[in-house]
Amino acid sequence: MIPTLETPRLTLRAFQPGDVEAFAGFYASEASRFVGGPEDLVSTWKRIAAYAGCWSLRGYGKFVVVDKATGRAVGIVGPTYPEGWPEPEIGWTVLPEFEGRGYAAEAAARTLTFAYDQLGWTTAMSAIFPGNERSVRLAGRLGARFEGASEVKPYGALEIWRHLPPPEFRAHFARMQ
Repeated sequence: MIPTLETPRLTLRAFQPGDVEAFAGFYASEASRFVGGPEDLVSTWKRIAAYAGCWSLRGYGKFVVVDKATGRAVGIVGPTYPEGWPEPEIGWTVLPEFEGRGYAAEAAARTLTFAYDQLGWTTAMSAIFPGNERSVRLAGRLGARFEGASEVKPYGALEIWRHLPPPEFRAHFARMQ
């Protein structure tokens, strides 16, 4: 069963019918270049099916992030470990029209807490495309530090940002709020 997580402004939920359409425009645009796009609708459907299927294969996966005030999907965030990745990751994508509002930080911090407290992770990383300065700033805001680069199929060399271990992250997260 996929849990629903909450933050003061956001609901993090399982994928539902209609989510492919909600994200199709983003994945078809140049704005998706830091997450493997642009791509066509068929590829977006396969991507979202893989995100949803990760729950069956790994017991965890990404969530759709919904703004409680409007009910609109604002992004996709969560723990994941796709084939070819060096280790489990906390990944995030926020639609361009919702950037700059702190949604990514709020959702990523909540999923880090979930990974540490419910999944028992003792470490986490985020793999970031070189040049994705928004994600680098977010990783830093979450307390992550640059660790190096790793070859990640099919994307090539990605920057690995190591998140704080659970006790240090909890203290950092408390200061973030």
